[in-house]
Amino acid sequence: MSQYKNIPADGLAGLKEYFKTDAISGFIVFLLALPLSLGIAKASEFPPLMGLITAIIGGLVVSFLMGSRLTIKGPAAGLIVIVAGAVAEFGGGEQGWHLALGAIVVAGVIQILFGLLKFGKLVDFFPLSAIHGMLAAIGLIIIAKQIPVLLDVDPAMTKGVGPLGLFAKIPEFFTHLDPKATGIGVISLAIMLGWPYLKNKYIKMIPAPLMVLFVAIPAELMMDFQTTEPTYALVHIGNLLDNVKVNVDFGGMAQTGLFIKYVIMFALVGTLESLLTVKAIDLMDPFKRKSNANKDLIAVGVGNTIAGIFGGLPMISEVARSSANVANGAKTRWANFYHGFFILAFVLLASHLIELIPNTALAAMLITVGIRLAHPKEFMHTFHIGKEQLSIFLITIFFTLYEDLLVGIAAGILLKMIVHMINGTPLSSFFKAPTVVSFEGDEYLVEINKAAVFTNFLGIKRKLEEIPTGFNVTIDLKKTKMVDHSVMESLEHFKHDYEAVDGGKVKIIGLESHQPLSEHKLAARKKIA
Repeated sequence: MSQYKNIPADGLAGLKEYFKTDAISGFIVFLLALPLSLGIAKASEFPPLMGLITAIIGGLVVSFLMGSRLTIKGPAAGLIVIVAGAVAEFGGGEQGWHLALGAIVVAGVIQILFGLLKFGKLVDFFPLSAIHGMLAAIGLIIIAKQIPVLLDVDPAMTKGVGPLGLFAKIPEFFTHLDPKATGIGVISLAIMLGWPYLKNKYIKMIPAPLMVLFVAIPAELMMDFQTTEPTYALVHIGNLLDNVKVNVDFGGMAQTGLFIKYVIMFALVGTLESLLTVKAIDLMDPFKRKSNANKDLIAVGVGNTIAGIFGGLPMISEVARSSANVANGAKTRWANFYHGFFILAFVLLASHLIELIPNTALAAMLITVGIRLAHPKEFMHTFHIGKEQLSIFLITIFFTLYEDLLVGIAAGILLKMIVHMINGTPLSSFFKAPTVVSFEGDEYLVEINKAAVFTNFLGIKRKLEEIPTGFNVTIDLKKTKMVDHSVMESLEHFKHDYEAVDGGKVKIIGLESHQPLSEHKLAARKKIA
């Protein structure tokens, strides 16, 4: 029994009890999601309307299936790199879009299987420094791809150019910028970056992306972009009813290696991002409800399968919109439903307004997302955890920028394993840590032997989760030669979650003979005696 009382009811009871708070939060999230979904689709080389279709499916369909109460399902900036890469490698343009959808549908089915096979713990296998490095690399790639859009240069200038090449061409982009469109973009970027620093709480109630539209659309109308600017300066979406049809093409399966590569990337990165968001939002939930990660994974997989068939982007549990949902007082899954409902209503009744949005304004929103992912604070935070964590973080970024996300993650994991071997982790313990659980009275003792590292933590976690709630649990690490940062953080999460219900207590002992690799409280530790 949870210590938190009056936990909001789920289902129809929750709909009735929290209609007002969930509808208000869903409306505010809709205001955030509308421009971002358009921008993410456009940056992904998909028709902009398809970003909205994904958000609509994420709200109207996935809400009833998901295992979390407060997450918002929709297209994510973190998948832009993979989607745009798939479109380009499958031939670009409309053909590339249709063939990329085939990989998205198959990845969605795989995510359903992940959930059915209870792979919701998959996130614990990957080292945190490599995951954060992947996200930072995605942020840098988004910035690289959106700078030329912010400057409104001809898209032909960026065709086929990789992220490192785009950074190198920034001076050239500045020589070809469009002053009017760039002016709107720069003002939009200033609004997005400056909004969090405003002191007035009433002004801050307006979402920054909505304020960008309040400024950008009138400015565009005053300068008459419809007749004075090239067609690529404005968003074009077309009619929803004309575009909702089966758009998927599985012809990409003929390119077996390429098809498998993108199925793996969609399924793996989408799953990791989604599970990380669910974990983060559970910590923000004022009622401390625990999400069913496997059920949520099935729901996202169903959403991706449907979205892929009809032409939409892949979806995840999106962290910025989910955080806004919690901050605006959402109580149940119905807030996600309302966000999808309001997007559908807007597209049906006011789609002509969307085509007044300058693309430079959308680029400003996405650059802000990229800055958030690759912020210098991320680099400094990783450095404070440990120099070895920073090296893994940086190597993941480098190989992601140089090659792709799969190679980047693999490089980060490989370096992490090398670091563990250097620090004395026995090879025999890389994938299995001998863990003994004993019980006496109301005391549980968990003794971990050899090493506790990211590659073997799933086995340790399984033993921890078998312990009933409400007891005193002692986790003894004195027999380990190495405890890495990912495990230190995961044990802290276990302690937090276990103590949140039924008055249980968790103690972590046995690290007196271990030397921390930095001054951070959750730094990796190796035994020195």
